[in-house]
Amino acid sequence: MSNTKSYELIEPDRLYINDSETIAYHHLKGKSPTVIFLGGLMSDMTGTKALAIEKHCDALGRSFIRFDYSGHGQSSGEFTDGNISKWQKDTLFIIDKIVTGPVVLVGSSMGGWQMLLASVNRPERVRGLVGIAAAPDFTEELIWMNFPQDIKEKIITDGQIIVPSNYGDEGYPITYDLIEDGRKQLLLKNKISFSGPVRLLHGMNDNDVPWQTALRITECLQSNDVVTSLIKNGDHRLSSERDLERLMSIIDEICYIIEDSK
Repeated sequence: MSNTKSYELIEPDRLYINDSETIAYHHLKGKSPTVIFLGGLMSDMTGTKALAIEKHCDALGRSFIRFDYSGHGQSSGEFTDGNISKWQKDTLFIIDKIVTGPVVLVGSSMGGWQMLLASVNRPERVRGLVGIAAAPDFTEELIWMNFPQDIKEKIITDGQIIVPSNYGDEGYPITYDLIEDGRKQLLLKNKISFSGPVRLLHGMNDNDVPWQTALRITECLQSNDVVTSLIKNGDHRLSSERDLERLMSIIDEICYIIEDSK
C-alpha cells in the first residue's frame, strides 16, 4: 500500500445504462479474479477503503473496480430516486458489462447487502465475498423498526424525512420508497444460497450496525467456508491502518482460494 499514485484524481469512465443514466467507475485491469468494491449508503468510490484496495490490487497486478451507485458520487441521478433494488441493478450492470470471469465482492455497510444480493443473483460470477460491517436488511431493522409511530406516519405522509448522520451535519434523506423497496430484498429471515468463501469483518464498537449482524449473516449463509472476525475496538468504518492491513490480507486469501480452485 505504499503506492503514491493519486487514484482519487483520475477521471472515471462512464457506463451508460440508457441515454440519460450513467454509472461512473474506475477499472484497473489485471489478473483474475476481479475485486469489486461496493460502498455504503451515501458514500462514494473515493473513500479510504476503496482507494486503499485499488492501490493494493495495482501493486499485485490484480483487476479491480470501484464505482458509484446511481445518485451517489459522480454517477447520474438523485439519491432520493434510488433504492436497494436500483442499486442492485447498478451492481449487476457493472458485473455483467465491465468484466468477464470470476469476481470477488468487497461490500462495506450497505455494500454488504448489495454483495449478498449479487451473490444470489449472479452465482456463476460471484465466487467470493468480503463483508465490512455488512448491513443487510438495515432499512427495516435499523431504520423503520427504530422509528416512533409519529415519525412513521410522517414519512408515509411526506414521502421522506431527514435522519441524523454520524458522518456529516446534513443527515440522510430517507424515503418511504427506500423502506418499502427494502422489504422486497430482505435476506436474514432465510438461507442465503451462496457456497463460496466468505470473510466478514465487524467492529464491536460499531455504533451504526450491531456486530451481531455478522453472526446472523454467518448463520444464514449456506457456505461452509465462512470466517467471521470481530474487532473489539473497531468502529463502523474499519479504516485504520491496522484495519486496512487486515482487509488486504483477507482479500488476498479469498483471491488465492479462487485461483487455486481453477
